Amino acid sequence: MSAILEKLPSSFPLPIIVVQHRVKDQRDLLEEVLQSKCSLKVKQADEKESIVEGFVYTAPPDYHLLIEKEHEFSLASDEYVNFSRPSIDVLFESAAFAYRQNLIAIILTGANSDGSNGIVAVKKAGGVTIAQDPQEARYPAMPLAAIKTNAINYIWPLLQIQNYLMKLSPL
Repeated sequence: MSAILEKLPSSFPLPIIVVQHRVKDQRDLLEEVLQSKCSLKVKQADEKESIVEGFVYTAPPDYHLLIEKEHEFSLASDEYVNFSRPSIDVLFESAAFAYRQNLIAIILTGANSDGSNGIVAVKKAGGVTIAQDPQEARYPAMPLAAIKTNAINYIWPLLQIQNYLMKLSPL
C-alpha cells in the first residue's frame, strides 16, 4: 500500500479508500505508517463523513465501511463477510452503486478471497478493476481470487499501479 501511495502528490484529484483486515481491540499503526509514507492526508473514516479528494481514508477496525449514494461514509457492525469486518466486498459493492463508472477498485496482496465479489460489482457498474500481479504479492490468494472472476481489467505489479494513478494527477 505504501509503495503505491508514496509517490502520489498532495494534489491527487481523487479520494483513496483503504480496507485492510484489522484486529478488533488491538492498537495498530496503519494510519500513522501510511501518513509517514505519503503526502496525502490519512485518516480513519467517520460515520456520515463526506468523501473528498486529497485524503486516504481507512476503514476502522471491526466496522464495515460503506459508501452512501451521496458520497458519505456509513459504518456498520453487521455480520462478518469472508471472515472479515471490515470487508473489501462490502466497500466495493457500495462504492460501485455510489460511483458507478467513476470508480477504480484495486485488490492487493491478501490471504483470502475478500474483494472478489466486490470486483464483479465494480466491473458491472462500469468501473476500472485492477489486481496486483500475484507473482509479486506476498500473499497471492486475494489477487488470484479477483482474477478468477474474469472481472479484472488489469493485472499489474505495484509500480505499474502507481504509474497508472500518477497519470490521473495534474502536474
